[in-house]
Amino acid sequence: MTPQELEAKVGEHLGTSEWVEMSQDRINMFADATGDHQFIHIDEAKAKMTPFGGTIAHGFLTLSMIPYLSANSDLPKVDGVKMGVNYGGNKTRFIAPVKSGKRIRGHWKLLELVEKRPGQWQQTHEITIEIEGEDKPALITEWIMQFFV
Repeated sequence: MTPQELEAKVGEHLGTSEWVEMSQDRINMFADATGDHQFIHIDEAKAKMTPFGGTIAHGFLTLSMIPYLSANSDLPKVDGVKMGVNYGGNKTRFIAPVKSGKRIRGHWKLLELVEKRPGQWQQTHEITIEIEGEDKPALITEWIMQFFV
């Protein structure tokens, strides 16, 4: 697909990722990587006494899953991309906690695609991270990426 063909899809749902489990091991590794060892994430006994009834994934862990979910999705691929980079995010909201052992997946809607200069494109997606079996999503964000062709 060309960038121009992708540009014609602004406003459309573009794709959905595969499901991925948010295991306690993944949560513990994220805690170690970030130094965020709050009990709600890593201490199963204490976390059982909270309204969540067990440990939950860090919100930023869920957010950081976007590249993995994107790579494991049916999103259309733009031909000739040499490189893609994260540019930032807007309006990120953590709606519901992801309990340890639950599965999540992402849904992408293309909000904007702009050619910043020849061969450099900036795309903004609304990404919703769904929690399997839950009514509310884990998060909703506007994610901005740039790619170079």
